[in-house]
Amino acid sequence: MPTSPRDVLAAYHRAMLAWSADDLANLYAPDAVHEFPFLAPARPNRYHGREEVRAGYQAAWGATSVRLQEIHDVVVFDSTDPEVVIGQWEATATLEPGAAPAAVTGLLILRVRDGLIVHALDYMDSLGTFQALGRLPALLDSLSISASDQS
Repeated sequence: MPTSPRDVLAAYHRAMLAWSADDLANLYAPDAVHEFPFLAPARPNRYHGREEVRAGYQAAWGATSVRLQEIHDVVVFDSTDPEVVIGQWEATATLEPGAAPAAVTGLLILRVRDGLIVHALDYMDSLGTFQALGRLPALLDSLSISASDQS
């Protein structure tokens, strides 16, 4: 089990690549909070607790054909707070097997206590991801339809 914030960040990336909600959730404290400050379609803006992280990622990954192929260009920034690590990353993802790869970017700020994530701020470029995967027009259309339904 990783203990340092840097080791936990590396384990987080391994779990993401393995598409393992269990491995990912096991990195969290039982009462952890995972926040997504940037709005994204069909995703809550936070998960409360390890089991909500597990269920949320299982549902999200089960509902998409997007797959991460590689996480690269990871830049890790240390903090003056020994519990905090900041990881800026770029990943290569595909929409379907054999599809052209697309770049996905984000920034992850983890607070790790006793080897477990107690708080995560996950700044993923969701709109950039939709654009890179060729899904932005459909997303914008769906948002337009949703907005007109609310009028």
